[in-house]
Formats: sequence, structure tokens, C-alpha cells
Amino acid sequence: MATAREIMTEGAECTGAAETVLEAARRMTRLGGGALPVCGTDDKLTGVLTDRDLGGVKAFGDADKDPTPVKVDELAHEAVTTDADDSGEEVLRTMSEHKVRRLPVMDGHRLAGFAAQADVGRALPVPKVGDLLEILSSD
Repeated sequence: MATAREIMTEGAECTGAAETVLEAARRMTRLGGGALPVCGTDDKLTGVLTDRDLGGVKAFGDADKDPTPVKVDELAHEAVTTDADDSGEEVLRTMSEHKVRRLPVMDGHRLAGFAAQADVGRALPVPKVGDLLEILSSD
């Protein structure tokens, strides 16, 4: 069975909690992903910002609110993580339990990469991936 380290996509780039959501959206677009890890000034993971957070009501939904000054830490949510040595089964279980499509993979206190739904889909048997898709689609 593959480990999270073998499943994940390496090279996750953090966004700072004090960055604006516009800066984060541009970074996310440049990187071609759907989530950004949020790191403090010490480079430790403090949260996750997803494309859904950026498109949500808090950032852009209020017609009377200028989204330009909104900071990442106002929208980011607590990060659910997995360890780099966790099995693919554990990655799947964590994603299913917390209903997340992207999971930061930690190597000790260092962010090693992201395990996305597509990464899991390529690494695990079809029936297990089907279960994950059903759980994530029930929102």
C-alpha cells in the first residue's frame, strides 16, 4: 500500500496569513491548484485556504464590501493533516472523516506536499475511491 509521501504532490507553496485574498487568489491561479497552505512567519502551517473559501460569501459575496483588504487569515480554516508515512488507507480515511478534498502532508513539522482527491484516485483501488467521492459529494 502506498504512503502519503508516495501519493502526494510535492512543492506546496505557502501563502502568508497577512496576505490579501487577492494575492492568494493570484498565487493559487499561478500554481494551478485548488488550495494553499497558510503559514505563519515561522513557516509553520497554520491553516488552509481553498478556492471555495476565495469564492465564498465572506470574500466577494457582499456587494457593499470591498474584498481588496480582506486578509487570508480571515478566510482560512484549520488544517486537517496527515503524516508523510501514513498509509494511503489512512489518507482516504482522514479525507472521508473530515470531508476534505485536499490534505496537507506533514513530514514532522515541515509541509511536504498536498494529497489531493485526484492523487488518492490514482493510488487506491476504484471501490475505495468511489466511497470517497460519494462522501465528498454529499455536501
